[in-house]
Amino acid sequence: MPAVLTLLRIKNLALVEELEWQMGPRFIAVTGETGAGKSIIIGALQLLLGERADKSLIRTGADVCTVEADSSGNDLQKLNPQLIEAGIEPCDNDLILKRTLSSTGANRQFINGSPTTLSVLKNLGDQLVDLHGPHDHQSLLSPETQLSLLDSFARAEEQLEEYRKHYRQLQTLIAEHAALNTAEAAREQGLDLLRHQIAEIKSANLVVGEEEEIENRYKLASNRKRLIELASAIANKLSEADDAVLSQLAETQRLLRELEKIDGSIAQVSSAHAGAVVELSEIARALSAYAQKLDLDPEQLTALEQRVSLFETLKRKYGGSISEVIAFGDRAAERMRKMEGRDMELERLAKEIENVRTQMNRAGEALRKLRVKAAPKLSDNIRRNLRDLGFRQSEFEARLIALDEPRPNGFDSVELLFSPNPGEPLKPLRAIASSGEISRLMLAVKSALAAHDAIPLLVFDEIDTNVGGEIAHAVGAKMQTLGSAHQVICITHLPQVAATASSHFVVTKDVARGRTFSSLHEVTGKTRQEEIARMLGGKSESALKLATTLLMGQ
Repeated sequence: MPAVLTLLRIKNLALVEELEWQMGPRFIAVTGETGAGKSIIIGALQLLLGERADKSLIRTGADVCTVEADSSGNDLQKLNPQLIEAGIEPCDNDLILKRTLSSTGANRQFINGSPTTLSVLKNLGDQLVDLHGPHDHQSLLSPETQLSLLDSFARAEEQLEEYRKHYRQLQTLIAEHAALNTAEAAREQGLDLLRHQIAEIKSANLVVGEEEEIENRYKLASNRKRLIELASAIANKLSEADDAVLSQLAETQRLLRELEKIDGSIAQVSSAHAGAVVELSEIARALSAYAQKLDLDPEQLTALEQRVSLFETLKRKYGGSISEVIAFGDRAAERMRKMEGRDMELERLAKEIENVRTQMNRAGEALRKLRVKAAPKLSDNIRRNLRDLGFRQSEFEARLIALDEPRPNGFDSVELLFSPNPGEPLKPLRAIASSGEISRLMLAVKSALAAHDAIPLLVFDEIDTNVGGEIAHAVGAKMQTLGSAHQVICITHLPQVAATASSHFVVTKDVARGRTFSSLHEVTGKTRQEEIARMLGGKSESALKLATTLLMGQ
């Protein structure tokens, strides 16, 4: 059994304090005076379809607003995979959607009593309800909508998704290839720097723990060098320099000897001076011997100095310790391997791009074949429905246009062309269609797609705007036909449309206790006749007779 919305409960939504609407299958008309609150029905359904909402929708004085819909039918079981994926128990033949809005801003949604997310509710709602409002007619002018209509008629959804999968994958691969292939100069500069860094670190032959050992050896070697420098410097000043102390003392010794020849009493001083010269000579020889005994290899010291200097340079560039310098070198080598492997990666990406492109082209051609086959059939079907809706000599064509390059939805676009009058050329809808024509076109399209559309509930909110007379009768008949394959809810101002419905509900607005209340009730028999008469302009005898005629014609 096809799925049917059986019950809609609304509590504290706008002007509705509490409403419980039980309904059956086929075509359901909803009427009422302007401002009575018919739009609240649409608002409630939109909430259940996952539309965004805020606390301003909550009835004044209430804390919580609740909307709940019960559906039943064997077709609901096709939703079970989606329910299971969302962590919700699968359903048999019943499904309950519920949403609550709180004045505190907290919103909650439930499926069969299990809490769920707004996105899950929306995805589920999109498979249960197709809602068309006054502004949705304009979507028929959109190229994307037109292509979607053709794909729906062609039952090409699976093939389209297959194409989209390959298209998205191809775009990702192309972006990766482009990113890897750009900034060639910067890449070469980066490689040159890495090569220099790696070579500099590698040539140092670093070993963890070596730094401490070298510094200790260098400290010792540096001290020995200083000792040699000091001893040699003293010995040099004593005996080897041009103005050496011993050379000067030799002159003073000569003068003392002359002095002693003249005055023998100075002999003791002269002898002491001679002794001092001997001692200083011994000191000079001892220091020279001391320096030689240290036996320092200058090349070894130079090597140690260079090693310590190298350590400091590397640490300044690449890290605070030799261990960090070694780690930096390892990372640089890995980066260089990846960058040098770029050509191989580019080649791999290029091959994968061609492979995915082939798969995308195959899927795109299969999708195109479905569209080419379906386009003339859709055109014929819509033409027949348009003639039923008063366009008796109109022409219509869904023209497929090949694109210059692949797009997200395939290799084609579609242009819906329409000529409402004989002798006039076909032109795009956006160029010629009036609002009334667009409304009927939308109804013709929905009628053409009815047999292909798996969505059980179609909701039309004043789709019959800007039509009347005989066309209104045709719209009512078309709604009635749609109701044979779907459950149809139509909010209408046209008595001709309301009279063809299988069931008829009226929204009224009343004032009680200083508050305004909207309510809904079914009309049958005489009350329905009176409502149709009201829609015709009043409850006069002639209006009542015409209402009876309309109702008998259903």
